[in-house]
Amino acid sequence: MSAKPLLVVGSKNYSSWSLRPWLVLRVGGVDFDEVVLPLDTPEFYARIGGYSPTGRVPVLHDGDLRVWDSLAIAEYANERWLGGRGWPADVGARAFARAISAEMHAGFAALRSELSMNCRKRVHNHPTSADAQRDIARVKAIWREARTRHGQGGPFLFGGFGIADAMYAPVVLRFVSYDVALDPLERAYADAILALPALQDWLAATVNEPIAPLHEQAK
Repeated sequence: MSAKPLLVVGSKNYSSWSLRPWLVLRVGGVDFDEVVLPLDTPEFYARIGGYSPTGRVPVLHDGDLRVWDSLAIAEYANERWLGGRGWPADVGARAFARAISAEMHAGFAALRSELSMNCRKRVHNHPTSADAQRDIARVKAIWREARTRHGQGGPFLFGGFGIADAMYAPVVLRFVSYDVALDPLERAYADAILALPALQDWLAATVNEPIAPLHEQAK
């Protein structure tokens, strides 16, 4: 496995699941190549089968090994290149970080549906259901608890940037797109995510991406 790993992602303007492992690799200093497949296009469907057994992004190739699913890629990268620093060193903080990462991975269906990721979008007074409002409140509660209990060593959920931050970074972008109100602690965390040079690079790449009609017709 001497060649650089390859991460295959979807359109950066829309693909929240692609952003998560991409940030883990970039912020973690991993040297990797990437392929960006435009979502909702014939090109995507023609090419994705050559990369991913699921027909979805993201997928990581490391030599002959293929790893799909955002959290699985992050865990693999943590073991393969990051020396474990993707999770907090303290066992209690690490358990909490894993729990909230798994919660994001499996939950928040209303938030995903009603505040779909679209980095270029700006909406004010966006209507949300009670379910989406509960999801938003839960995300804020997670941020506050992590920052209050474990965030003394830096501006991120557990001080330094880690996998849990990568899991919640797309939510920060959603909150920006849909003008979700944040209190000062929540805003400070969101600003720390937005200030990441890696995230700024991701956002810069969205500017000239083609529009994906199926994603644009979402909320």
